[in-house]
Amino acid sequence: MFKVNKLLGSLLLAGGLCSSFTALAQQSGQSNEADKDVEVIEVKGFRGSLNRALFDKRYSTNAKETILAEDIGKFPDLNIAESLQRIPGVAISREGGEGRQITLRGLGPSFTRTTLNGMEVPASTDGTDSGGGVNGGRAFDFNVFASELFNRVDIQKTSTASMEEGGIAGTVDLYSAKPMDNPGFHVAASGQLGYNDVTEKSDPRLALMISNTFADDTLGVLLSVASSKRTVRQEGFGTVRWTTPVLDGGGLFADTSDTVVTGSANGSCQDDNVDVNPINCLWTPRLPRPDFFGNEQDRLGVTGSFQYAPNEDVLITLDTLHSTLDNERTMYNFFEMFRSTFDELTPTAITVHPNGKQVLAGTYDGIKSRIESRQQISTTDFSQYVLSGAFNLNDSTKINAMFGTAESDARSEQYRYNMTNNTAHTFSFDFSNNANSPALDYGYDINDESMYDLSDGRLRATDVGRNNDTAKLDLIYDGETLKFKTGLAYNDRSVEYSEEQINGFPDQASAVGFTELLPYDDFGSGFDGELPRFIVADFSAINSQLLDKTWTPRSAQSWKVQEETLAAYLELNSSHEIGDMELNTNFGMRYVETETTSSGFIQADTVSITNDYKNFLPAMNLALTATDEIVVRLGMSKTMTRPSLSSLNPGNPSFSYINGTVSAGNPFLDPFTSNNVDLGLEWYFAEESLLAANIFYKDIETFITSSSEERLVDPAYLPFIDADPQYDPQIALDPRTVPYIHNVPVNGEGTTVNGLELIYQQPLNFLPAPFDGLGIVANYTRVSSGEITGLSENSYNATLYYERDDYGVRVSMNKRDDYITDYSGSNGNAQHATTGPQHVDMSAFYNVNENLTVTFEAINLTDEYERLYTTGDGTLNLMREYNHTGRQFFFGVRYVQ
Repeated sequence: MFKVNKLLGSLLLAGGLCSSFTALAQQSGQSNEADKDVEVIEVKGFRGSLNRALFDKRYSTNAKETILAEDIGKFPDLNIAESLQRIPGVAISREGGEGRQITLRGLGPSFTRTTLNGMEVPASTDGTDSGGGVNGGRAFDFNVFASELFNRVDIQKTSTASMEEGGIAGTVDLYSAKPMDNPGFHVAASGQLGYNDVTEKSDPRLALMISNTFADDTLGVLLSVASSKRTVRQEGFGTVRWTTPVLDGGGLFADTSDTVVTGSANGSCQDDNVDVNPINCLWTPRLPRPDFFGNEQDRLGVTGSFQYAPNEDVLITLDTLHSTLDNERTMYNFFEMFRSTFDELTPTAITVHPNGKQVLAGTYDGIKSRIESRQQISTTDFSQYVLSGAFNLNDSTKINAMFGTAESDARSEQYRYNMTNNTAHTFSFDFSNNANSPALDYGYDINDESMYDLSDGRLRATDVGRNNDTAKLDLIYDGETLKFKTGLAYNDRSVEYSEEQINGFPDQASAVGFTELLPYDDFGSGFDGELPRFIVADFSAINSQLLDKTWTPRSAQSWKVQEETLAAYLELNSSHEIGDMELNTNFGMRYVETETTSSGFIQADTVSITNDYKNFLPAMNLALTATDEIVVRLGMSKTMTRPSLSSLNPGNPSFSYINGTVSAGNPFLDPFTSNNVDLGLEWYFAEESLLAANIFYKDIETFITSSSEERLVDPAYLPFIDADPQYDPQIALDPRTVPYIHNVPVNGEGTTVNGLELIYQQPLNFLPAPFDGLGIVANYTRVSSGEITGLSENSYNATLYYERDDYGVRVSMNKRDDYITDYSGSNGNAQHATTGPQHVDMSAFYNVNENLTVTFEAINLTDEYERLYTTGDGTLNLMREYNHTGRQFFFGVRYVQ
């Protein structure tokens, strides 16, 4: 048998929680753990949590990563998503500077299944338009939860038959604390004050956990609460997208005979097979504009765990979690309107970019401007209740049972007011000195409110309700020669979407009396470029004087999708000695049946469509301990991910009148299925150290793609469009005369994903004092594939830490490559994309005594900018949004008893 040579670190978890070595051994899935010669040393703090996670990784048969409470509690992270980005193969997307969703091994958020205390959970939050809006799909929004609510996260990179299906990329398992993890009375409390250097606001962040066990440790109760406020401002410049007069659908330039052109456009181009002036084929910003996105956020989370263990053979647990996330967003932008109006514009001077394809600088006559002001009030309520039991029938046989229910309700009310200056004027922009923020000249007093009307109030509310019910029953037999698990799992999932609107907004010929100067006198301070301060809608005045707040259902836009699944599995586990080596094996098979019922409206008529499919999912995991230091892994499996529930909508299509697109659902979509191979080599070359390489390959047999067709809108929908308050003829593309791009999800051909992960972890305690407190954790991931959104070819994570018994500091860096967010970009663009960010965070602590710790944390130390872009003809990099949220600093104290 092999020794665990000083591999296991401190057993104390952050917040005063702990778990025994026996519990960790059980989680590792090794049958002979008790026989190992274990030498335990106590390593506290961040280094200790890394060491415990390393132990769990080493003695797991399948490939996995683990974050324990010390990581989550003390990383400078706003939520779980930002903790997960430290894991190899994980990249995150952000909303307002905060992590929202994750991408695992190059596959988008919907390909990763997330569980909470053993059951799959829904979680929807809202976001800005560019951030994806309200989430009605399968992707999990991690920003609904505060990181303080959890003490463990497992990332399962290879599947076993006993794991529920649904994650081609992998599974993220979240666990809240349990009272019997650490018997006795314990209290942990923390308080932080956050400061943002853009908002210059101070926001509190509080957490409290109390646990105790009673009646000779047969009863246990744990309660925790985490509350935080966050004030954020995204400030920057945007174009929404770039387009050309030929591609935009709004006609060619009115007159180019006297246009002064500097530089040369690449060749000539055609419109309807007629040669036109090449400047009509230059990419031009559609809506050049200064942008402001403000958000005041309140997050509250409460967990409860109640355990009853009348004897050694019975453990019953009730876990509850409730979380609310309230956002009040204000969004202001002031744009010149090139979209759909090129035939009204006369370019007087144009400087062509050296690439010959885009406008670098331009001056135009006949342009009109608009100020858009949006107030978005959103609430997400999440609740989960899980009752589970573990029953030892005898020394070798055990039954686990679980029933859980979870509900997520997300509502977003959107008040959008447009003020338009319809007086044609001259406008200039120049990107010569800054490719992301041009110099601007408007040619008139942009803050003269008498120049604008208030002719458009678009008032809409969306509700997304998601429910999951889960029941599981597992039988586990752990005999001397035969070890197996078998079980059943039933899930009932549903997503219900509905809209409401306020009708009859009274348009005003003049905006006088309903405006205010953008209510931040430091707007644009510290931004990389110049941002003019402009007038915006006065929400208070408009809502009190003009608005009759009566919400009317948009029944024709509502839909519901329900999904029921029933699965059975059998899993065999064994351990074999092969000479001086030890081989742990896991074989299994899973069979699952799925039935979906999709309901909605086609025009005014209801429709309900049922679909079903069956999947057989085998899995094998091998872990060979070749020497005291080397573990070799092989995983082979077939996995599946069901189509997004929102894409199964059978009802009326969704129209984007400004962009000229139509999106519809398809209730007959098949699931994604993938054949996977994982090969890993792990070298535990020193105490608490690892050097590892993992190769993975996924052959995705079926892949849902989008079928696009450009054609006129079906005339049957024209009365519906004319009556839609969201349709503004002034700025919309007329569906009677302009072909719209119709996008429908369809079952497409498959693709492949392959990649490499490299991991290095080591405390540098061999260095001479005082440098022996240093340590490094680093990883690199390279992924390649076909047209998969959200995939960064390269991503990197690195943490350098220095830790002593009484103090410590660490700095973390996360970097990912650019990635495509949409392969069918609007307005003629080949793709929408995001510039890969690089985030640097730090954390420090000082232990005043054994109970009290002072902390300091900093997020986004380099004030990384968010930059979205489009690719034009597929070869360009055209800025779409460029903004920043600033640095965030947290000063705090933590008390543990």
